[in-house]
Amino acid sequence: MNLETNYLGLKLAHPILPGASPLVDNMDKVRRLEDAGAPALVMHSLFEEQIELELTARHYHQDRHEESFGEATSYFPDDDEFTLGPDEYLERIRRIREAVSVPVIGSLNGIRLGGWVDYAGLIERAGASALELNMYFLPTDASESAADTERRMLEIVKAVKGAIKIPLAVKLSPFFSSLPHFTQELEVIGVDGIVLFNRFYQPDIDIENLEATPHLELSHPAELRLRLRWLAILFGQTKATLIASGGVHRTQDVIKAVMAGAGGVQVVSSLLKFGPEHLQTLIKGLSSWMEQREYESLKPIQGSMSLRHAPNPEALERANYLRMLQVWRT
Repeated sequence: MNLETNYLGLKLAHPILPGASPLVDNMDKVRRLEDAGAPALVMHSLFEEQIELELTARHYHQDRHEESFGEATSYFPDDDEFTLGPDEYLERIRRIREAVSVPVIGSLNGIRLGGWVDYAGLIERAGASALELNMYFLPTDASESAADTERRMLEIVKAVKGAIKIPLAVKLSPFFSSLPHFTQELEVIGVDGIVLFNRFYQPDIDIENLEATPHLELSHPAELRLRLRWLAILFGQTKATLIASGGVHRTQDVIKAVMAGAGGVQVVSSLLKFGPEHLQTLIKGLSSWMEQREYESLKPIQGSMSLRHAPNPEALERANYLRMLQVWRT
């Protein structure tokens, strides 16, 4: 059974890989992921703010809590809340590359141009085989238009792409006026992959203490539906590898994502819940499903349920929407 896939130009044994998570912070779990069949490992993100604070601290030779660091430092976690600082992050990539035989994919998270972009090159030199740029950004400024926001994001992607020679994937949110157009703009820059989607962690409100409280929940298979819709829409409209991230827990979730058009499927929550060995369960499940249906490779099923096969995708989406509204009965 041939499960091989092209992931950002990397030839991987199969499309299921652990996404960005704290699992890479533990070398024992890193080795367990490889033993479970991980074809590549994705590092968790190194943040723009984290890098800029360290760069500023080095420049001024003073504590990061001094007033000269600006108001934003009061919102950002303390240094000891991070498992890895910028230098430790690079060293961890080196250590993982020495410990395993599979590619390591670095991850940067930033929303403004700055010195942090230089770390893209440092991540490459540390041994990363590819880089994932996480564009986690929630617009709150009414004076910045959607066009301005997208222009700024494209400038960042262009700067990061120009700083490296390894493949680049961009991890996006689903909140775009025209996601197909934006992905084509990314392709023009030379982006090799598009990850759908990052998860917005929505805070709750403590009504007694009058403060916002962080609230983190692991993903649920129902979250996959949003990814399936956009995978199906984008498949065939871009040459970049489409990657599903979020809501993948079971074998059927992997199959659905590939059918919608995914060339790769990232798994996090189910690995955190069931352990690295759950990856082997998903791999065996995919192989067994394909064997039972006499598929010899992923090629016949990838994109088989995408909108590429619909003569008028827009009309099909509209018709499905109208039909769904008629389903509910009191």
